[in-house]
Amino acid sequence: MVTFVDRVTLHLRAGKGGNGCVSVRREKFKPLAGPDGGNGGNGGDIVLVADPQVTTLLSYHHSPHRNAGNGGFGMGDNRSGAAGEPIELPVPVGTVVKDGSGDVLVDMIRPGMRFVAAPGGQGGLGNAALASPKRKAPGFALLGTPGWEGDVLLELKTVADVALVGYPSAGKSSLIAAVSAARPKIADYPFTTLHPNLGVVQAGEVRFTIADVPGLIEGASEGKGLGLEFLRHVERCTALVHVLDCATLEPGRDPLSDLDVILGELEAYPVPEGQIPLTERPTLVVLNKIDVPEARDLAELVRPDLEARGFRVLEISTVSHEGLRELTFALAGIVQTHRTATVEAAEPERIVIRPQGADREFQVRVEGGTYGNIYRILGDKPVRWVHQTDFQNDEAVGFLADRLERLGVEDELFRAGATPGATVVIGEGDGIVFDWQPALTSAAELMTAPRGTDARLDQNTRRTTAERRERYHDRMGAKAEARAELEAERIAERSAAGDGDEE
Repeated sequence: MVTFVDRVTLHLRAGKGGNGCVSVRREKFKPLAGPDGGNGGNGGDIVLVADPQVTTLLSYHHSPHRNAGNGGFGMGDNRSGAAGEPIELPVPVGTVVKDGSGDVLVDMIRPGMRFVAAPGGQGGLGNAALASPKRKAPGFALLGTPGWEGDVLLELKTVADVALVGYPSAGKSSLIAAVSAARPKIADYPFTTLHPNLGVVQAGEVRFTIADVPGLIEGASEGKGLGLEFLRHVERCTALVHVLDCATLEPGRDPLSDLDVILGELEAYPVPEGQIPLTERPTLVVLNKIDVPEARDLAELVRPDLEARGFRVLEISTVSHEGLRELTFALAGIVQTHRTATVEAAEPERIVIRPQGADREFQVRVEGGTYGNIYRILGDKPVRWVHQTDFQNDEAVGFLADRLERLGVEDELFRAGATPGATVVIGEGDGIVFDWQPALTSAAELMTAPRGTDARLDQNTRRTTAERRERYHDRMGAKAEARAELEAERIAERSAAGDGDEE
């Protein structure tokens, strides 16, 4: 039965945004009083929260699939859809969150830290929000965008001040049980400890945590034994305590050779960039089980050799509790010194402000194809706009074309060498494929009114002053022309009559 899990893959799916609504307000004596379609609700987020009360990832091992709620659809009368229900997933303090490719997204080392692992989709705008002086009655609304869907890897790295390392059955579990309230399983066979144990130690005014990891053996860096798998729990520790068994009955083993093997395995373990290697951290060597007479003699024999190598050596017995008080106060001094140095070296948190639009909003990538180049448009905005477009609505397609043109997509396609009729794809993968024309048009131009307007909502038939003045001048001009024609006819008649009298 699994009781401790420190690595798990979560399959997350955030909520989808709700679609906007297309609606026209209807009142008495005014059946078409303007658009009143509401916006769709945003999809729910999936948030990871560092909780000190959680010590394992066991619950996510049994149920790794987590889904947030979808946003509600917009409704008429300017009613917006309900937001999707977000979910919060508590994780142990010290959990490292990685993406599918193994890159670190966040290190949750402080209690209460929150990280949005899967953001919910954006709700679509209703036609009321899309209305403008030039688009008085939009006949379309925006669709909701899908929420983030994918896998994240949770890896627990225990946050402890001191780590106990050593061979199996060296007495590490007995030591943590003797100096703290932790109650790990203790037995007289190797690899009794199958998962890290944590304990809290009070030494004077200093309180610190101590971790016991499964035992290391020679070849652990090559995958033998259990210890190397759990050495990531030692990465955050301030000090290391090498627990050496002075009463072992195994042939070919002694405290000095055991220490050399453990140091070799610690040296082979790669720590993350920026952290101190395990072998360079403050270290204490503990000679355990001196309650056995032969073990005490062996401890007194090897102690000078260990001190000559620069180690601070303490002799203890977890059975009689001899030397435990001196050990705890020695560790408290190391921890307190490290905490003081950390506070003094700490720099104030920097707030990074990235102005909106500082980064390029899209890019055009040219890809070779069987029938010519393919021009792929990548960027958050174009991809989101495509998700928001109802391609069954010609007016919505025209609105998408206008947005892309204002963003500068056409100019960038020209620079990339695109020609009329070229294949353009928006987004990764299959995306949305269309044949590009420099002037994007839609069937909306076939409407009797300009795009975004409705002649039924514009009942104002009064002529403007300019129209009345122009019509007046046209009328006066027509009268002047008519008078001129009559006058020309009279002159012609008189001339004809005069010619007749002369004859």
